[in-house]
Amino acid sequence: GIIDKDALVSLLNNVELPLAEVLAEIEINGVKINKNFLKKMSQDLQKDISLSAQKIYDMAGEKFNINSPKQLSELLFEKLKFPPLKKNKTGYSTDMRVLEQLSTHPLPAEIILYRQLSKLKSTYVDALPLLINSKTGRIHTSFNQTVTATGRLSSSNPNLQNIPIRTELGRKIRKAFIAEKNHRLLSADYSQIELRILAHLSEDEVLMGAFKKGEDIHAQTAAKIFNVFPNMIDSNMRRMAKAVNFGIIYGISPFGLSKNIKVSLKEAKEFINHYFALYKGVKSYIERTITDAHKNGYVTTILNRRRYLPELNSKNKQMKEFAERTAVNTPVQGSAADLIKIAMINISRDIKNKNLKSKMILQVHDELVFEIPEAEKKSMVDLVKKEMEGVMELKIPLIVDTYIGKHWGEAH
Repeated sequence: GIIDKDALVSLLNNVELPLAEVLAEIEINGVKINKNFLKKMSQDLQKDISLSAQKIYDMAGEKFNINSPKQLSELLFEKLKFPPLKKNKTGYSTDMRVLEQLSTHPLPAEIILYRQLSKLKSTYVDALPLLINSKTGRIHTSFNQTVTATGRLSSSNPNLQNIPIRTELGRKIRKAFIAEKNHRLLSADYSQIELRILAHLSEDEVLMGAFKKGEDIHAQTAAKIFNVFPNMIDSNMRRMAKAVNFGIIYGISPFGLSKNIKVSLKEAKEFINHYFALYKGVKSYIERTITDAHKNGYVTTILNRRRYLPELNSKNKQMKEFAERTAVNTPVQGSAADLIKIAMINISRDIKNKNLKSKMILQVHDELVFEIPEAEKKSMVDLVKKEMEGVMELKIPLIVDTYIGKHWGEAH
């Protein structure tokens, strides 16, 4: 079988099997939830949802069931004559992508907001209290090790990986995750881990140099793509450069970038060209990765986790291009997952060896959360930083930011 390859045996024995025990611990530890906070938040959201619905009815000129795709489709595309973008079995699609393309108009924009509010309310605000275990008074999420294709962990009941952290409301939901009395939550987060791994894998001189010197990577990219001096960069330019930096990891197309940051296709193409002119090593890394993927049929992460990509041979251009983007992104995202898994194993062992009372309670992408007694604050921050930053010798430094607070929202 496939497992007898040395590298994969080591991945199984040294990472995935020990990690299973750590995940079991995290599940058993669980996390305390602030029920009253969620109850109040649910009531507030219900008001917002009702207001949003009323706005939608006013704009539509009639009452209808906003949650019925069929009624929504009839309203938008038949009655209000919006340009239909995508057909499905029952008529014209009203999925998020379609609404986003129409969202320059206030009605589809309001429907997006309505859906986001309703989804957050049902998936988290109303669901979390029901998941509290009556014996422990805590929520015990389930971690899955074998669900994602990149090697990232996923979780369910609740799915913690999906709490939208970019939005005000998503951050508010995190406030419901709290520490026991006389304890604090400690959150430790890898800073820009994917860009650092890209620097390590591509060995791009400029990218590696920026991380070694501790420079602001988004500002550096902004100076290049806008062709200005670093001191001329404003927050909007930095935001766009950030989208380019992360877009490159995901193999973004000029079209995708232009939609993301709302610039013309021509500008998006120029941004990408400027990026590759600055980071030549990244460009050759991407080309090399795609060539190797075609040759081998799979890509690997730092720990030799494999992902097979049969769609690389697809006759369908879109599928083939998607597989090529995946070939570029998987070694980056998958290696980030490798690193945090090893860090989790090492931290869990340290906590036991030092007889500490602190508990690892959450893992979300590049972040670990611990519930710590007041007395262990300093020792835990040092321990967690040391293990996460020193998890593996890379060609660039890894940086971990730590936050301490009474709830997860504050620990950020």
